[in-house]
Amino acid sequence: MHFTVDKHEKYVVIKLHEEKLNTLISADLKAELVVMQSQGFDNIILDLTDTKYCDSSGLSAILVGNRICKNANGTFVLTGLNDVVKKLVEISQLNNVLVITPTLSEAIDIVIMDEVERDITDEK
Repeated sequence: MHFTVDKHEKYVVIKLHEEKLNTLISADLKAELVVMQSQGFDNIILDLTDTKYCDSSGLSAILVGNRICKNANGTFVLTGLNDVVKKLVEISQLNNVLVITPTLSEAIDIVIMDEVERDITDEK
């Protein structure tokens, strides 16, 4: 299995267990992101701690996750980027589009805070 899925009440964590996020993996990741959203998970955290390389198809999969969550009024957070992957994200200027945190705990905090803000806004 290329990744594990850890489901929680308000979010899901998808942890990639591959050194390369490339064409061999990205189609499966995109499919999993769509499945998670269809199961009602509007908040997705993608943990790339084990990933050392990402190509354009990997970036495409990341953007699919971001779009799925945005369209569902949810939050998509990328975490655990190493320097090489972080540099690619910055060169692509996706750091201006994506929510990126260094650690999983920070990613969870962002998702929970966004959920609280949405709940407050919905009550008004």
